[in-house]
Amino acid sequence: MDRAALGSGRLSRLVGVDHALFVYGTLQFPEVLRTLLGRVPPLEPAELIGWRAAALPRRIYPGLVAAPHSLTRGAVLSGLTAQEWAVLDAFEDDEYDLRRVRLDDRSTPVWTYVWTVAADSADWQRDRFAAEHLTRFAARSALWRRDPAAFADSAGPGWSDPVV
Repeated sequence: MDRAALGSGRLSRLVGVDHALFVYGTLQFPEVLRTLLGRVPPLEPAELIGWRAAALPRRIYPGLVAAPHSLTRGAVLSGLTAQEWAVLDAFEDDEYDLRRVRLDDRSTPVWTYVWTVAADSADWQRDRFAAEHLTRFAARSALWRRDPAAFADSAGPGWSDPVV
């Protein structure tokens, strides 16, 4: 991967050739990926032990937080280009940190976005998000992709009541 294309900041940590990304929230939905990237990269179901996808205040997407006796279901994205990494990284709030984690069924660590500030005690509900918010979230994500500057709020395109 072209390091120069990754720039500085969180993405400057990506070195080597294996840049798989564990996704556990909105990025595990093909509708959102297609909107952001123009394609759906390979998605492989995965589970991360010792972490939970927490509900976040005033947001309809989750944050990954350490939780010793928890398990988070998600997927591993692979085959991302430097440009796609840059899009996904810009899509994530500043409150996320890009870190490596180990999945039980993979020999090499993968990257994921970890939430770094307060989260709700409740877990994020994937099925509820899909039923109640996915269509509007994907539409808002498309608007964000066309004009990220229009979403200056730190909560990005997915706060609690997206308007499309």
